[in-house]
Amino acid sequence: MEMLILFGTFTLLMLIGTPIAFCLGVASFATVLYLGLPPLVVFQRLNSGMSVFSLLAIPFFIYAGDLMVRGGIAQKIVAFAASLVGHIRGGLGQVNIVTATLFGGISGSAVAEAAAVGGLMIPQMKQRGYGADYAVNVTSMAALIALLLPPSHNMIIYSISAGGKISIADLFTAGILPGLLYAAALMVTAYFVARSRGYPVEAFPGFAAVGRFLLIATPGLLLIAIIFGGVRSGVFTATESSCIAVLYALLVTLFVYRSMSWSDFVHATHGAVRTTAMVLLIIGMAAAFSWLMAFLRVPAALIASMNAVSENPLVILLLINVLMLFLGTFMDMGPTIIICTPIFLPVAMAYGVDPVHFGVIMILNFGIGLNTPPVGAVQFVACAVGKISVWEAMRSIWPFYLAGLVVLGLVTYVPAISLWLPGVFK
Repeated sequence: MEMLILFGTFTLLMLIGTPIAFCLGVASFATVLYLGLPPLVVFQRLNSGMSVFSLLAIPFFIYAGDLMVRGGIAQKIVAFAASLVGHIRGGLGQVNIVTATLFGGISGSAVAEAAAVGGLMIPQMKQRGYGADYAVNVTSMAALIALLLPPSHNMIIYSISAGGKISIADLFTAGILPGLLYAAALMVTAYFVARSRGYPVEAFPGFAAVGRFLLIATPGLLLIAIIFGGVRSGVFTATESSCIAVLYALLVTLFVYRSMSWSDFVHATHGAVRTTAMVLLIIGMAAAFSWLMAFLRVPAALIASMNAVSENPLVILLLINVLMLFLGTFMDMGPTIIICTPIFLPVAMAYGVDPVHFGVIMILNFGIGLNTPPVGAVQFVACAVGKISVWEAMRSIWPFYLAGLVVLGLVTYVPAISLWLPGVFK
């Protein structure tokens, strides 16, 4: 009955359109009342869930990403990517994916990437004769690369949800090869779709032009090396690196590119504060929800039920993937990670899956969910920029979904893709 109240209340509120933070909070409060526990427990768990030092990295990385977008860094990266891969079939689609890969190492946010890169690329692609659905689908699927590359906010949330025992530096490192593999799969897919539709290629500007655009984009791209190199080498923590990222973004946009106006600075600050408030409220409410699941022994019940189906680790991982893909369809990524980590991580570890490896699996799963209605935040942003309906985009997105699922299968069943690079750095 307690589980029915907890999950039933949450599902009902979500179906009627209640904001996700309040779905989590009300469901937790109702369950605590039924159990006869003091209602203060919910607020204590909410406070403890938000009072984690590592969480400071999230608002600062969000702020750094906003500053980079407002300060014109994205335009410099697009110009470099265009000179590098624009001559490949479906040129602007390839530029879109490479830009997303480079910008993802700066913003760490799929939604921010879809808005920034999509705002630059989708209008250009439509103007050059590319279908609006193709432009939107390439943008929305490529935006997910940011979830795997450092400084991914969701990697930090996963580490905290796992009790803070998983190294953020290891998670950042583990996501690099899967992120690059995913980008390569999208580029191959974009090539064949563009070829079937007869989309054009751009003229190759020459290696001198590539070098010139690289030189212009280098100050922005250096942020990737600063964040990853500093965290991985132990010079500073992920939280400290986020503060350095903000300072560096300000210096680059103010004194190198000189593209940051006072209005842009105010808008970036306001946007970062608003996003941070929403993210932290969701994290706090989800912490109370997760504590109740642990109290009700939900992970143990799930392990027992899966054992009844199969004891083969390959089958268990397949079941977990299917469940996470289903949940990602209906829930936003942050709260889903916080809720599902205490449930699925013990199950995965019971079958010998490394927690760092499982983190990459989870991030990629829920990332694909961000492009799946009815709660596909990245898909909605890309469709809004492209001025088409979600249904128009969904009718032709299946080749890109297929590429994402192939990469998910490889990442799931070939642990070395995620674990080799962290092992090298150790």
